[in-house]
This record gives sequence, structure tokens and C-alpha cells, in this order.
Amino acid sequence: MGMERGVVMMVRRSWTVVLVVVCAVVVGASAQSASNVRATYHLYNPQDNNWDLLKVSAFCATWDADKPLAWRQKYGWTAFCGPVGPRGQDSCGKCLRVTNTGTGAQATVRIVDQCSNGGLDLDVNVFDQIDTDKTGHAQGHLIVNYEFVNCGD
Repeated sequence: MGMERGVVMMVRRSWTVVLVVVCAVVVGASAQSASNVRATYHLYNPQDNNWDLLKVSAFCATWDADKPLAWRQKYGWTAFCGPVGPRGQDSCGKCLRVTNTGTGAQATVRIVDQCSNGGLDLDVNVFDQIDTDKTGHAQGHLIVNYEFVNCGD
């Protein structure tokens, strides 16, 4: 009886490990990211507009304009129309980690708007933050990688 119980416990532990590994693979597979995406800049300047999504006519204002000020200030803003990820309302409020492929500089941004350039339209302050070698302003865009990340809200 004692040995059978030990075997049963070992089998349960094995299944638990398998379940944890499968969950980790599923979560990893669902992470959305894209490489070598064009990022331009937009003059949202939220700090000059009282962090008001309505004032800057952001698409996501319909759903997110009444979010607490701390929520709206937590990250820089971006419009999203990248090749990978949710569209429209489903993208609103989500966060991206954006990496300048030329310098490795990174920033986390919150999606507050839509765009049509096939990539990102970063607030100029975020663009400047990751354009550490100033080539982005010279050419009018950066090439970035992005990954959807947890906003921690």
C-alpha cells in the first residue's frame, strides 16, 4: 500500500510538471512581437495636453479617456498599426516594449491611437528617448522591434 501511494504521488508530480511546461509554451507562443518595423513620430505631447486623450483626438479616447491620470501618465504614448497584434479597440491600452534596432535603446509605451503607416507612430518624446544617436530625426523614422508586454496596471 505504501509503495502504491508513492507511485501515485510520483505520477501526479510528473503530470504537474508536464502541465506547467505546456502552460509556459502556450504563454510563450501567444506573446506577440514584430521585428524591423518602421516607427515615425507624432506630436501628442501629452504633458502639454494634460494627458487628455480627447484633447489629442486619440482613437482610444472612446474607451480610455476616463482612465485615472496615473494610468494615462504611466507610459509614453503610441499609435499602433504594426504587422502583428490586435487591431482597433482590442489594441487600446495595451503596452509594447519598443527597441531601436540601431542602438538597442528601449521604451515601454501604451497604445492610445491607430495609424496607417504599417508600424508605430510614437509620441515625439518617446521617439527622442530611443533615438539616442539622432539618426531617426535625420531620416524621419526609426526601425524598431516591438513586443507586447504586461502594463502592470
